[in-house]
Amino acid sequence: MHIPDGFVNASTSVAAGVVAAGGVAVSLRQAGKDALDARAPMTGLVAAFVFSAQMLNFPVASGTSGHLLGGLLAAVLVGPWLGALALTVVLVVQSLLFADGGVSALGLNIINMAFIPAFLGYGLFWLARRILPASRTGVLASTALAAFASVALASVMFTIEYAIGGNGAAPIATVAGAMVGVHVFIGIGEAIISVLTVGAVLATRPDLVYGARDLPRVSGSAEAVTA
Repeated sequence: MHIPDGFVNASTSVAAGVVAAGGVAVSLRQAGKDALDARAPMTGLVAAFVFSAQMLNFPVASGTSGHLLGGLLAAVLVGPWLGALALTVVLVVQSLLFADGGVSALGLNIINMAFIPAFLGYGLFWLARRILPASRTGVLASTALAAFASVALASVMFTIEYAIGGNGAAPIATVAGAMVGVHVFIGIGEAIISVLTVGAVLATRPDLVYGARDLPRVSGSAEAVTA
């Protein structure tokens, strides 16, 4: 889903960059209010894990492949503000050092792969947590649903950006069908990887899972970590 340089016109890319910069500034301010010192090491580990996991591609439909976005996973583990910042760091490093996503399109990629999953995706996770039982199974089911939906939402946002300022010749309907269709399958992979990762952390250090702070068996540990 990384957008390369020139795929979206300059004015749209600049506008997205301004929005992304504002979002990063707000995330930094909000993260600083929410036990940043206690969760900063975990955020670094999450960023490193997502960076590594994005290098691994899995096959999807019609010979295409996909990879983990990781924004929802990061938000569940360290919270939406730090999750968005972790993905922003990953995207900046990928763009500047590995040419994975254009520098001029960095704002677009941050919106699609960091903000959409970390904020909208986590909002869906939070809503599912309110509906499903307050249990390990409820956390994992909420993670699966939100991870899948976050990928679909990111592909829809990409389609909107292309409709506003895309430089390609393909019709909007074709781009929308291709993006959303393929990312339905990528969302399944996203959900599986996210559930396996959150499940592994819950099994070993449940106090480190931000999205499970309310579970009875981890509430005491979470208080100890954030104190």
